[in-house]
Amino acid sequence: MLPKEISGVRIPDSQLARELTQLVRDTESELLYHHSLRTYCWGAIAGRRTKLVFDPELLYAASMFHDIGLTARYEASQLRFEVDGANAARDFLRSHGISEADIETVWNAVALHTTPGIPQFMRPEIALVQAGAGMDVAGRGFDQFTEAERQAVLSAFPREAHFKSGIIDAFYQGMKHRPDSTIGTFNDDFLAHKDPHFHRVDMCAVIHASRWHG
Repeated sequence: MLPKEISGVRIPDSQLARELTQLVRDTESELLYHHSLRTYCWGAIAGRRTKLVFDPELLYAASMFHDIGLTARYEASQLRFEVDGANAARDFLRSHGISEADIETVWNAVALHTTPGIPQFMRPEIALVQAGAGMDVAGRGFDQFTEAERQAVLSAFPREAHFKSGIIDAFYQGMKHRPDSTIGTFNDDFLAHKDPHFHRVDMCAVIHASRWHG
């Protein structure tokens, strides 16, 4: 059972939240599951600090689904893993009668969570998923959280002993079968790090090789 509150942040406990939590827990590894929970906590704490008005349940749904596209369920997909996650969230929320406007918010939050420079100008839930994920994976905004906040989140949802190498491996395993989906994103860093035979696409070369004259 999840705690009701962490560092003043409420963990959603509606029927919808419980069902999606169970779905994600049954689908993801412990590492990704705990990462998703921490993503929500970091995002919600950041939202409170910056006085953003956000829907905790939508933020929670997007946080929990944001990396589900990396799991074995999508090993045959050629879509970006973020899109697989966004579609999974959309289908789940639609089956529970959530409004299309709210579904769109969650879809965008999941789909854009690895896209820099855009989410912070969109709805708070979209901005906060990226902020929360960035804090947990790369420590972005680390010093903006108090020591007490960091300890509270890590006490509730501990980081695995080898989280850094584990998250890199999770990204690699989730994308190695669809390398073309990483073009134009930093996701190709994970493939390049793990696979010495992976070659990044040079867009300048692609432009020069195109059939257009001039």
